[in-house]
Amino acid sequence: MQIYLDHGATSPARPEVIELMTEVMRSQWGNPSSLHAWGERSTMAIERARLQVASLLNADPEGIIFTSGGTESDNMALMGIARQYRTPQHMIISSVEHSAVRLPAQYLEQHGWEITRLSVDRDGKVSPQDLGRSLRPNTVLVSVIAAQNEVGTIQPIDKLGQICRNANVPFHTDAVQAIAKIDINVQTLPIDLLSLSAHKFYGTQGIGALYINPLIIQKHGLVPLNLGGGQERGYRSGTQAVAAIAGLGLAAELAAKELMSESQRLTKLRDRLYALLDDIPDLVPTGSSDRLPHHLSFYHKYLDGRRLVRELNYAGIAISSGSACSSGAIEPSAILLAMGYSDSEARNSIRLTLGKSTTEADIEWTALAIHQILSRV
Repeated sequence: MQIYLDHGATSPARPEVIELMTEVMRSQWGNPSSLHAWGERSTMAIERARLQVASLLNADPEGIIFTSGGTESDNMALMGIARQYRTPQHMIISSVEHSAVRLPAQYLEQHGWEITRLSVDRDGKVSPQDLGRSLRPNTVLVSVIAAQNEVGTIQPIDKLGQICRNANVPFHTDAVQAIAKIDINVQTLPIDLLSLSAHKFYGTQGIGALYINPLIIQKHGLVPLNLGGGQERGYRSGTQAVAAIAGLGLAAELAAKELMSESQRLTKLRDRLYALLDDIPDLVPTGSSDRLPHHLSFYHKYLDGRRLVRELNYAGIAISSGSACSSGAIEPSAILLAMGYSDSEARNSIRLTLGKSTTEADIEWTALAIHQILSRV
């Protein structure tokens, strides 16, 4: 029995997406920048996808810029804002950001920028009051992840964004984990820049988008990371990956249609798995009750998270560990450390993320396998 519970890492492309991408590669393979019919067919595929992604966010299609994925989108947001300043300024991120935000901020800090890292509570949440106190006259961007990838905690994006809007500071959110799991409406949420990635909601790897609020960015500016042919309204030069973009568009359209029903289904399965694991005294939940519908996270008091990942893999079940391995050395999860957990607790963390293929039988079997493995510890 094979059970995949690592959708937070990547999700399998939907059959509909694969079928569409195959057809696009056969019949719409022209260069979108070309003026002839072959180019026009490719342009039509791209613009249809732009509308589909915009609809998922309730965004202006003019603000959708296609990228290679979440990492590029995050870098485009932070570095694109930073590059327009001749002298270093001040930027704010949270202490639980994905490395695609954390490392660009670290790079800027090494080059003279002031970076404030907002602390979080034991649930992994940022305090809006802390953000308000951290703003400075030279703050040029705030970036806070919409939902944390390791522990699933959903941030109060509405409150954080409004504080930034009131202070006339652009607000970016890495929504890679949140898109298609919770409703994100950029017309009602004060979001100026938003990153997403197709492979987290059944598109393919290597394609994503950055949403840019046209009104805000016209005022504050955003410098492109790469220069060239001026594609994507000049923000992201390079011949577009037409088939991948078309697949992203279809994945977004299907996600929008299924968002409510799938969220409810996954929440029930998630809560059922929590209940089945509740009697294991040394398995401790992490994160907030206000969390992504498909997401569970724990640490074990005595068992290294990577060992549990391996043991479950032998049983045909895929999960992930929050700890990182570099040059053979196991490092504790930086996220859990920021949340106040000890080194050993942070090393022993695991994450289970459900998806469209997950059934109640999968949940029952996974719980049984975890019980059996931990009974031997």
